[in-house]
Amino acid sequence: MDLLLAYEGLIAFVGINGLLALSIYATLSCGQLSLANAGFMAIGAYTGALITLHAPAVPFIVVLLAAALAPSLVAVPLGLPVLRLRGVFLAIATVGFGEVVRLVFVNWDFTNGALGLVAIPQRTHVWTIYLALAVALYVLGRLRGSRAGYALEAIREDETAARTMGIQSTAYKLSMLVLGAALAGLAGALEAHFTFIVSPAGYGFGRVVDMLVQAVVGGAAVFYGPVIGAAFLTVLPEVLRELGARLGLSPGPFRLFLNGVILLAVILYLPSGLASLPQRFRRRAA
Repeated sequence: MDLLLAYEGLIAFVGINGLLALSIYATLSCGQLSLANAGFMAIGAYTGALITLHAPAVPFIVVLLAAALAPSLVAVPLGLPVLRLRGVFLAIATVGFGEVVRLVFVNWDFTNGALGLVAIPQRTHVWTIYLALAVALYVLGRLRGSRAGYALEAIREDETAARTMGIQSTAYKLSMLVLGAALAGLAGALEAHFTFIVSPAGYGFGRVVDMLVQAVVGGAAVFYGPVIGAAFLTVLPEVLRELGARLGLSPGPFRLFLNGVILLAVILYLPSGLASLPQRFRRRAA
């Protein structure tokens, strides 16, 4: 019990980062690199925090549903024009959206501008985070083996060929963007009610890069891979914190250094991510 209390924050952020990595996986599953998730996370976090601060009697489950719904509604008009783009152009457009959202909150007096919202009641518990993560994994796992899941794989491999087979690629891509936005908004609300504060500085470009690195390191080919990557990259810097201190690096730069080294190693030697390690071991044993 004492160990759980001592590492409660770390355990909680493993789950929150897992949800964020899954939000990136949602669009990667159909071959789209959307980097708007930091903006979606900010919308969810501010929505949940504002409801709690101005209407504290609202049940927390309703707050979380609203936090997931708000970015989903924003994702629909965003996705219709943006998903016509591909590759680096899609990435740049969605990064721009995230920055626009952040700057809106920086300059909006109702959300206290750049200072953000403080003294948010702590309504998030560790079990709440992992229940949300379990539900997200269940939904994505069921989706993978369904007809829609096979359609998403076809779009990811060759969208033109998928269209010739009658697959409505635009509808599927938009649906996954909306699902990713909902997961990011949910994670934002859970984090806001765990850390007591929401600030625009927490939803910059660096945050979405962290989500992407975790998804790639874990393995974006399977639905549980991003959670493995999120857990690995969240825990490892804490385990090696003393080593970073001996090297004269503060925790922030040391974490970025580790993420970069691990990402490079995975891309070069393990392109399918950490989730593919068991399969590799079985092949070597055979």
